[in-house]
Amino acid sequence: MSLELKLQKLSRESFAPFGDVIETNGAEHLIINEGTTERFHDLANIDIRREGGKPLINIFRGSPRPQPIEIKMMERHPLGSQTFMPLKNTPYLVVVAPIGDSVGPEDLQAFEAAGHQGVNYKLDLWHHPLLVLEDGHEFLVIDRDGSGENCTEHWFTADQGIAQIAL
Repeated sequence: MSLELKLQKLSRESFAPFGDVIETNGAEHLIINEGTTERFHDLANIDIRREGGKPLINIFRGSPRPQPIEIKMMERHPLGSQTFMPLKNTPYLVVVAPIGDSVGPEDLQAFEAAGHQGVNYKLDLWHHPLLVLEDGHEFLVIDRDGSGENCTEHWFTADQGIAQIAL
């Protein structure tokens, strides 16, 4: 059994229940450094301090999955938010589900992100690992380091089925 996910365009409004869209369009900005720099201010709510967490800055390099893309599992991070900012202007996909004790294919929402848009997943939000459309697509990732279990995976059962994204 498989459920076809429809891709939505990523926007601040459509993604608000799941976290933040990080982009300069519509963001508060300030002119700094003697007028030579625009600062786009406070773009995401980074939440990593539970149980003494500290911020990590990483680079993830992704590879595309076979098509149609099968969504067989989701993960969440109960101790910290997780931020992905693409380092090239290439579209990618985001699959999320509401915060809750359980998740199934029927809970999923899929978004197509433009290459200039990053995402910050809320703490404990179900999301799929990185879904890139081009080999070697790199992301700057802000994550949590510290004690405690900060990654829970849920693999869908045969009864639940899977979801698919056809491009």
